[in-house]
Amino acid sequence: MRRLLPRRLAVTAPPNGANMPSKIQPVKGTREFYPEQMALRNFIYSKVRAASQAFGYQEWDAPFIEPIDLYAAKSGEELVKKQSFVFKDRGGDEIALRPELTPSLARMVAAKQGELTFPVRWWSFGPFWRYESPQKGRSREFFQWNIDLLGADSPEADAELIAVAATFLRSVGLDPARATVLVNDRRLMESQFDALGILPEKRLEVSGLVDRRTKMEPAKWDAYALEIGLAQSQLEGLKSLLGNLDLWKQSEELVRVFAALEALGVKEYVKFDPNVVRGLLYYTSTVFEAFETSGSVKRAILGGGRYDNLLADVGGSPLPATGFAMGDVVIGIVLQEAGLVPEFVPSPAPVLVTVFDPSLWLASNALAAELRRAGLNVMVYPEPAKLPKQFKYADKMKMRVAVTIGPDEAAKGQVAVKNLLNGEQVIVPREAAAEVIRKIL
Repeated sequence: MRRLLPRRLAVTAPPNGANMPSKIQPVKGTREFYPEQMALRNFIYSKVRAASQAFGYQEWDAPFIEPIDLYAAKSGEELVKKQSFVFKDRGGDEIALRPELTPSLARMVAAKQGELTFPVRWWSFGPFWRYESPQKGRSREFFQWNIDLLGADSPEADAELIAVAATFLRSVGLDPARATVLVNDRRLMESQFDALGILPEKRLEVSGLVDRRTKMEPAKWDAYALEIGLAQSQLEGLKSLLGNLDLWKQSEELVRVFAALEALGVKEYVKFDPNVVRGLLYYTSTVFEAFETSGSVKRAILGGGRYDNLLADVGGSPLPATGFAMGDVVIGIVLQEAGLVPEFVPSPAPVLVTVFDPSLWLASNALAAELRRAGLNVMVYPEPAKLPKQFKYADKMKMRVAVTIGPDEAAKGQVAVKNLLNGEQVIVPREAAAEVIRKIL
């Protein structure tokens, strides 16, 4: 029987001379996950989960849509007004597709602050949306790993999060020659801004200036610095401190961070960089970003830091917190360019049970059910067809074993097991089939 399509999607042949209906394209900046792309996303998720759980973090999630007010006072004007997907619901309230997770985390922890066991270690991997210009390494819809430690106020806690990031990088095959985590401290930078005479009301703009340094031509960056109100002497002083790679030694917190990273066995992944400040308003001390050093994508793989004030901003009691986020787009490109993505296997079932003819169709399904009960992933060809066609299908799906019940095998309680890698075939008792297949696999 022909399957009926929903009425609004029904496909009919146009009359002679009529235009073909136009194809409805996906929304700009969104992504379609065919099985091969889904395999990459699941590979990233599996490594994210393993790194998170290795350090004792629990998985959680929050709503995909939130009131825009949740982000308005905490994430910065650019994220709220220019990068969020915002709409009014039927009650007239402004709602946003979540552009980030930390404000939701803060609200949820604040709501149960008297019930949770601290320190809280939580991680999540889910979809987010930002209305940005789609380009390599950036889309409007993406999946993101968020991992946070709340209730621990120490540089060693910051070091733990950096170690989680380094553990992930190592697990996907990115060694320290290919990836590095750059670390700075906002309080250290504040003290340096004080020394340069940069007024407190200028600090946000100057932090943005520092954040843009690697993204602008030097002459244009200098001009922009003067444009936002820095004196020439302040500009020269700023450039000098941004080139001082020993500046971290003046920070007690960073000295402790690097000592902890050495104890955690990941110091080779980490470097101090005074140019790392992070753009969001809520970071208060340690900040860090990870980059791949040799590929075509110059965007950060992940980034985060300490944010001690956010919980109080959403109605909770003050609580120290640290964490980071990693989108799946940049790391996916990095892994593909580095040849670190596992080979795509089209079928998760390595075993195909063929259908010899219509009279043995049910017998093939019954055999497949037996093999599944024995713990094997098994696919049944969906219709009787010539066996060479079925074997060709199994080869295209990179399956490793084909099992056939023909009339002779059915009469004798046997099955034919074919190794698709070398072409060898054996006839075995039906009850022995699962063990024979396991040896091939």
